[in-house]
Amino acid sequence: MTVTARPLRLTEDEIAFYNEHGYLRLRQVFTPEEIAELSEELDHIIQHFAMHGKGWRGPWRQQLMTPEEEARSVLVAIHELQCYSQAWARAILNRRLTEAVADLIGPEVEFHHCTLHAKGPDYGAPFPMHQDYPFYPHADGRYVDAIIHVDPADEESGCLKFLDGSHKLGPLEHIREGSPHLPQDKYRLEDAVSCPADSGDVVLFSIWTIHGSALNRRPRWRRVVRVGYRNPRNLQLSGQAMGRPGIMVHGVRPKIEGQTIDVYGNWGEQAQAPRDDD
Repeated sequence: MTVTARPLRLTEDEIAFYNEHGYLRLRQVFTPEEIAELSEELDHIIQHFAMHGKGWRGPWRQQLMTPEEEARSVLVAIHELQCYSQAWARAILNRRLTEAVADLIGPEVEFHHCTLHAKGPDYGAPFPMHQDYPFYPHADGRYVDAIIHVDPADEESGCLKFLDGSHKLGPLEHIREGSPHLPQDKYRLEDAVSCPADSGDVVLFSIWTIHGSALNRRPRWRRVVRVGYRNPRNLQLSGQAMGRPGIMVHGVRPKIEGQTIDVYGNWGEQAQAPRDDD
C-alpha cells in the first residue's frame, strides 16, 4: 500500500481546531521509510546512551498505578537526539513539520529542544496531568511541542490525552514535589480526550495545554520524541535549554530588542566582539 505524506501547510480547519482545542494530530508527517530509519537509529541511541528508570517522581504515582505497576514501571529518556543521529538531525528540520508549526506560531520558527520518552512494554510509566510550561517557561504561548510517533500509540499503549481547550487557561501553578504536575483530583486523566496516533504521525500542542498519558500495557515499546519549537520573539524565562540559541527551522531570526547574540553564536553575557585574528 502506498502511503502519501501529508501536505506542507495546514488547512484553515486545522488551524482553527488547534486554536480551539490546544492540540492537533497530523497524519503521516514522516513516511514509512523515514520512520524505519529513525526507529533503527533510535534503538542504537537507547542501547548505548539513554537513561533507563521508573519515570517521573512524585506522589501522583500512587494515584495512577497499583503498587506492582509502580514497582515495575519503565521509562527511557534522553535529550537532544540530533547530537547522536543524522536521521534525527534531519527530523527536526522536516519541512512537512516545520511548515505546519510556522502556520501556528510563525512565520519565524526556532528549534528549542528534542527529548525521547520511551515507555517500556507492559509497565511503561504513565505521565501525570501537567503543562510543559514549568519545564521551560516562556513569556507567551507561541511555543509548540511536536510529538513524533515512532511507534503507534493507542489507549492500551498509553497515548497522549488532553484536557480540551485547557491552553486557554494560560500558565498554571504546578505542584513541585517530585516532577512538576497538577493536582490529580482536579485535573484528572479520565476527563481528558485521547489522541491515538500511528507511526509517522505528529501531535502538536501548546506549551499551555494540559496533558498526560496512562500506563503502557502492551507487550511492546511505545517510543515518542518531543520536539519543542518557539517563535524567537517568545523569550524564555528559565528551565531546560535556557540561554542556548536554537537553529532557525523556518524564516529568518528577527532582531529583538535586548537580546544579544554574537558572531560565534553566544547569547547574552557570553556575547563578545570578533577577535582580531578572525
